Amino acid sequence: MNHQKSSVEQQYVLFKLDNEFYGIDILQVETIEKVMDITRVPHALPYVQGVINLRGEVVPVINLRKRFNLPEVALDEESRIMIISIEDMIVGLLVDSSSEVIQLEDADVDEAPELGEQKDNEYIKGIGKNEDRIIILLDLKKILGITDTNEL
Repeated sequence: MNHQKSSVEQQYVLFKLDNEFYGIDILQVETIEKVMDITRVPHALPYVQGVINLRGEVVPVINLRKRFNLPEVALDEESRIMIISIEDMIVGLLVDSSSEVIQLEDADVDEAPELGEQKDNEYIKGIGKNEDRIIILLDLKKILGITDTNEL
């Protein structure tokens, strides 16, 4: 058996929102923190929860439930702030819980299905399959509204 195509494995940090699993490329995750005091910022976008002081650095926190139009729930001991780094930005993502790191091969990842309007799944980079779970792989640039500069 001669396998021409080498499978590329990628690691993802899993977290949950509304009992669904989501994954973010591990290279973009700095740390995962317990929820701390979040200071509200006047006139911020509706999904911006506020800012936190993370070891002396002011970090904006995005509430992913609000960003995905999911019903809001009270924060509990499972709630986490995932500190991510993308294009020289440090941002916190407020999630229901963070569970584990998994490896997915390219063969385990499908493209996001077309579901009605394109904007409905623009945050989705792909759909991962791991054991009996479906994992929605997120495109952080789209979630954070970062556009590539060469798209001007």
